[in-house]
Amino acid sequence: MLNPGYGQVMSGALPYWRLSGFYFFYFSLLGATAPFLALYFDHLGFSAARIGELIAIPMLMRCIAPNIWGWLGDYSGRRLAIVRFGALCTLLCFAGIFISQSYAWLALIMALHAFFWHAVLPQFEVITFAHLKEQAARYSQIRLWGSIGFIVAVVGLGQLFELLSLDAYPWALILIMGGIVLSSWWVPNAQPQMRPNTLEQGGFLRQLRRPGILAFYLSAGLMQLSNGPYYTFLSLHLEALGYSRGVIGQLWALGVLAEIVLFMFMARLLARYSLRTVLLASFLITAVRWLLLGNLAGHLPVLLFAQLMHAATFGSFHAAAMHFVQRSFADRQQGQGQALYAALAGVGGALGALYSGYSWHSLGSAWTFAIASLIALAAALITAKYIGNERP
Repeated sequence: MLNPGYGQVMSGALPYWRLSGFYFFYFSLLGATAPFLALYFDHLGFSAARIGELIAIPMLMRCIAPNIWGWLGDYSGRRLAIVRFGALCTLLCFAGIFISQSYAWLALIMALHAFFWHAVLPQFEVITFAHLKEQAARYSQIRLWGSIGFIVAVVGLGQLFELLSLDAYPWALILIMGGIVLSSWWVPNAQPQMRPNTLEQGGFLRQLRRPGILAFYLSAGLMQLSNGPYYTFLSLHLEALGYSRGVIGQLWALGVLAEIVLFMFMARLLARYSLRTVLLASFLITAVRWLLLGNLAGHLPVLLFAQLMHAATFGSFHAAAMHFVQRSFADRQQGQGQALYAALAGVGGALGALYSGYSWHSLGSAWTFAIASLIALAAALITAKYIGNERP
């Protein structure tokens, strides 16, 4: 049963279903890549190190692209045009995968499509908050449809690849990218509401130097770094433990289902606890989760519990992070604030994919996830020491 607040969210001028539809398709693409991209590259015969490198390339583009597009969005104000252009170019660039499947060509495809894909979400987050206006705490109730899209993708494709060869994988991604393009044209435009300027005057860099801001971005990058083994090798890890691809898809879906439940109650949590508390709890739970996955994933009850912890590893962390960015920057710097968050997450994700690719081969799964756990603990220490205890 949905949160009672849904009736209020959907009333008035808020284009609830149009915004939700875009998140549905956007995160369906993540649901199609996170669990299955490594399996597809393994299907093509690449080694663990080469798989880590190929998966790291889109994350490295995430370090660059959001800042370029974020500056352009703040400068021009044409955020929705950037979203639509980025979605279309993502589709066109990825379609080049049908030309060749050599390592060099796939690396180029990963870089080109990711440059445009990572233009999309930071700008769309600003558009969403612009539509929400004073209802910013209800962001999670729209964003949860992205999680639903993720579940539909992982469960559906998991069952599909039980029946068909992974040769069908690129076609599935093309269809989802087409959905992103179409849904981007369904969303109406909106500009950030000009709030009374309670933030310190000055440009983006000056706002960035305010207390706790840099610490937040560092901890966000570390969080994504710790996620490297999960998003790169979890499916291969579980397959090696004897789980079928259909079950693997269902296990990914379970984690996101827990995330959806948390999103439904996130507004209440943020009303009761500070952003610092939510972030700190997310980091600590994440550290425990990686230890469970690295050492006890062969025991199904433990694996199920670890997947339920995704509610904190991604759900509460992401929602709190979005609120932190939204409250920390003036209106004309919102795009750059979101872009920097995406870029540092890209740096962390790329380094996480790279280190896990090399350590998986030389150290094994348990040590790779143990390193990830230590990284999450480092993020928790930074948060505890340097981020203030203000409420959203």
